[in-house]
Amino acid sequence: MREHGAPEGGAHPDDESLLADLGRVIATFDPPPPGLVERVQFALELENLDVEVARWERAGLAGVRSAVDQGTITFTVSDLTVMINLTRTGRCHRIDGWLVPAGRYDVEVRVAEHGSSATTADEGGRFVLDDVPRGTTQIVVSIPDTRGRRTVVTPAVVL
Repeated sequence: MREHGAPEGGAHPDDESLLADLGRVIATFDPPPPGLVERVQFALELENLDVEVARWERAGLAGVRSAVDQGTITFTVSDLTVMINLTRTGRCHRIDGWLVPAGRYDVEVRVAEHGSSATTADEGGRFVLDDVPRGTTQIVVSIPDTRGRRTVVTPAVVL
């Protein structure tokens, strides 16, 4: 049964006005965080690669809507654990990282609007990157395997 005044299969004429008002209320009281669009675009730059996305083991330390100055964050995916310790050094961070299982893997740290830094983990799986700019960051680990190379990427976090 149709509501009086509503077009066949459509919305009531007042619905568009009500939705516009609701949109203004949301924009006023719960707007998206600054830079959200840029952070999403940064995270999606890797979408055309064949990557595995790691997950946070200790959620709550960092996130898209928060920033981390120092502390430890752990990421895991199937058979790889990436643990990083952040130390703020002026306007940048020092990242001390460990990969388990240990091995000489290529490690790239991408920071939105700042490019990337790369290093190779030592035989023990340890890597260090100094002077990593603050910003939306992802860690990309390249692991040799039987199919060639496997790429693991962490979720984007604001450091």
